[in-house]
Amino acid sequence: MASNNQRTELYNQIWKIANEVRGAVDGWDFKHFVLGALFYRFISENFTKYIEGDDDSVDYAKFPDNQISPAIIEDAVKTKGYFIYPSQLFVNVVKNAEDNENLNTDLAAIFTSIESSANGYPSEQDIKGLFADFDTTSNRLGNTVENKNSRLVSVLKGVKGLKLESEFENSKIDFFGDAYEFLIHKYAANAGKSGGEFFTPTNVSQLIAQLAMHKQEKINKIYDPAAGSGSLLLQAKKHFDNHLIEEGFYGQEINHTTYNLARMNMFLHNVNYDKFHIELGDTLMNPKLGNEKPFDAIVSNPPYSIKWKGSDDPTLINDDRFAPAGVLAPKSKADFAFVLHALSYLSPRGKAALVCFPGIFYRGGAEQKIRKYLVDNNFVETIIALAPNLFYGTSIAVTILVLSKNKIETKTQFIDATGENFFKKETNNNVLYDKHIHEIIRMFDTKEEVTHVATTIDNSRIVENDYNLSVNSYVEPEDTREIIDIEKLNSEIVLTVQKIDKLRADIDNIVKEIES
Repeated sequence: MASNNQRTELYNQIWKIANEVRGAVDGWDFKHFVLGALFYRFISENFTKYIEGDDDSVDYAKFPDNQISPAIIEDAVKTKGYFIYPSQLFVNVVKNAEDNENLNTDLAAIFTSIESSANGYPSEQDIKGLFADFDTTSNRLGNTVENKNSRLVSVLKGVKGLKLESEFENSKIDFFGDAYEFLIHKYAANAGKSGGEFFTPTNVSQLIAQLAMHKQEKINKIYDPAAGSGSLLLQAKKHFDNHLIEEGFYGQEINHTTYNLARMNMFLHNVNYDKFHIELGDTLMNPKLGNEKPFDAIVSNPPYSIKWKGSDDPTLINDDRFAPAGVLAPKSKADFAFVLHALSYLSPRGKAALVCFPGIFYRGGAEQKIRKYLVDNNFVETIIALAPNLFYGTSIAVTILVLSKNKIETKTQFIDATGENFFKKETNNNVLYDKHIHEIIRMFDTKEEVTHVATTIDNSRIVENDYNLSVNSYVEPEDTREIIDIEKLNSEIVLTVQKIDKLRADIDNIVKEIES
């Protein structure tokens, strides 16, 4: 319950800031300013902690900027990836914010300075553009400098007042990811946004990370081809010893805002710049991490049934990722394109756990041919149907596909985790708790038969069933209908009819007496 209490308190604090800064700022835009300020506070405190080195006699915030030597700056950038002068620290800026008539332009200059500190160093691409969405000079904050500064002061003071644990990586919740997800949930409907910016709840991320890294004592690196805000990658860090992931965290994200958020999230969880590599771009059409494959663990929640070029680009059928299947995913539904991409990047010893739209497991055409390729080559280890309403913004019941290249038996496991034993309803959403995740992982590990819940079948049955991979095609649902005793029911009906006949006769007699 501690994590739920933390999360509730965080939500209440953030919403309080939102209410205090209401006005000309659209809610959808406002989230960038809150999260930007939150990130600014974090890297300031994190950098201060690094410089002070747990020496209580050192107070970096009080150092004069001109006393910082070039050697200290260079060492800091090589280690942390960036440099922040004492005067640029969040604590110093917020202290004088109300009296600073140039607050908005001063903040813009500070953010530029922090990003520019990495120029020419290995961290340059990891730092560049991090504050792009925290545009303190934007007219979205107000039409006058005074209005801009007034709202910035409110945001900075609000973030200063947030009760955050000193070390994010030891927190029971993902402060940054949860804050972003909360703001998306609050604002999306009113702002008329679609589900394009879609985020995986922490509890579902935990399950996916554990599936992908199951029984692997160590992995070379972990990859998410649709990284979003990086929550799936970071769940792997939370649930396993830091030394288990040897070379770090890799991902690609097409949306510029969430690309920045993913990089911020890495810093927020003390993943140093040399331990993550997040790229911006279209994973399907312009993959940028091909030279880094293979990966021992792949996790992803790619966008559901989006359009892509597919057969409109004749070169794609010869792409190493799609050629082995002999067919491309439909132009109107790119789901299996992401699946084949992940499979191509997976190492011979690794596992991939992917959130998928249920329709891809039973539809015909090209998708059926891709399922045939996956089954005939024995790449499908397990398919898990989850309960509906686990995600913000959609009530859809999603399915997790677990791929493996080192299967021995030509069998496939199906788990139906849609029942009430696998979630708890909370307000408008269903939630996976640790006990639910533990039970799913236990069945995944043992491959035991659980009536109405889990079964493992020979792939020949799937072939006979035209390569249908829907869970409900193989896991027989429990019949919860009430068993009715027909003989007893008939006896009750006879007695009821007799009572009705007697009642009618009594009424007829009463009517006759009245008439006479």
